[in-house]
Amino acid sequence: MKIVIGNLLLFLFLLPFMVTSEIQAETTATGSAVNITARAAVLIEGDTGEILVEKDKDTELVPASITKIMTLTLIFEAIDQGKISLEDNVTVSEYAASMGGSQVFLEPQETQTVNTMIKCISIASANDAAVAMAEKIAGSEQNFVKMMNQKAKELGMKHTQFKNCTGLDDDIQSGHYSSAYDVALMSRELIMKHPQISNYSTVWMDSIVHKTKKGESTFGLTNTNKLVRFYDGITGLKTGSTSKAKYCLSATAKRNGMNLIAVVMAAPDHKVRFTEAQALLDYGFANCSIYEDDFADMTFEDMAVRGGIPAKISVYPKGKFSHTFTSEFDESKIQKNMTLREIAAPVAEGDEVGSIVYTYDGKEIGSVPIVAKQSAEKAGYTDLLFVSLKKLFLIGSGS
Repeated sequence: MKIVIGNLLLFLFLLPFMVTSEIQAETTATGSAVNITARAAVLIEGDTGEILVEKDKDTELVPASITKIMTLTLIFEAIDQGKISLEDNVTVSEYAASMGGSQVFLEPQETQTVNTMIKCISIASANDAAVAMAEKIAGSEQNFVKMMNQKAKELGMKHTQFKNCTGLDDDIQSGHYSSAYDVALMSRELIMKHPQISNYSTVWMDSIVHKTKKGESTFGLTNTNKLVRFYDGITGLKTGSTSKAKYCLSATAKRNGMNLIAVVMAAPDHKVRFTEAQALLDYGFANCSIYEDDFADMTFEDMAVRGGIPAKISVYPKGKFSHTFTSEFDESKIQKNMTLREIAAPVAEGDEVGSIVYTYDGKEIGSVPIVAKQSAEKAGYTDLLFVSLKKLFLIGSGS
């Protein structure tokens, strides 16, 4: 009897620890596939945008200099739009030169090209260069920050607000914050739409030449992202660290046509951010693969438009379909079903008229919209009369 009671007491004593152990095991099995000690992290695939691994991905944290991912995105957008060019000169203001933290020690009225400024921001995380570029594009850092927040909304970054273009002296209370997933979203925008960023973000060491009234001097640049020295397929992207943010990193890499984006935020030290970002990338490349469909085996016939001129329009799928599988997959189990709806005029080019839904082993994995390739105006009384007469003529002629 004493043995039974003793075993029962031992069981009751160990029960909390057993429950805790079970919860931890379940978290490991169903949560992050990689052991992450950083406060938050996420791994996404660049082409599909699908989340492969996550840990507290929406937690609002201090982003530090990974803020500059958005700054760089807007710089490359301005280049694409023809507002600035890589050869344009940028004059450094008193305010830009006064930035502390990571800097390349630009002096007031010093002039550097846009190309050099991007190099300074990407490689050395230069706050002074970031502010100088913000002023070049928007007239002031304040106006540029408005553009940053607008772009964040466009990208669906629901847990982000910017107060500056550098991440310098940021904190949650001031209203400057982001999340691991939001950082991944803006990283995806930069690396996928402006892949030329890799020409800067993968450089390990470089230098710039200061040209001031004091003469010329060379200043060395060393990349803050240590992964660029050794990680296979690395394409970037940006580090960040302050006493409040701890250690952050957005690391991007490409292998065998697959683009991965790993974000680590609030890691306890600089070694952990690199180790855990590398672990996320390693997991993705080892376990994930992409299925793509270019619709080569499908035909898209013209669709009738009720009451429209013309009476039929061409349609096509908007973009290609791709899905990231986190384990081996059997392509024969992928099914696609095209659905078209009846449409009535008016129809504008690009209007959605149907969709292709993809399933794998009976479960939906995504869809692609089918859109109008041309517009169709609503037929007027004269148009309808003409069509009716034409039909009568054809019937009367026996055709």
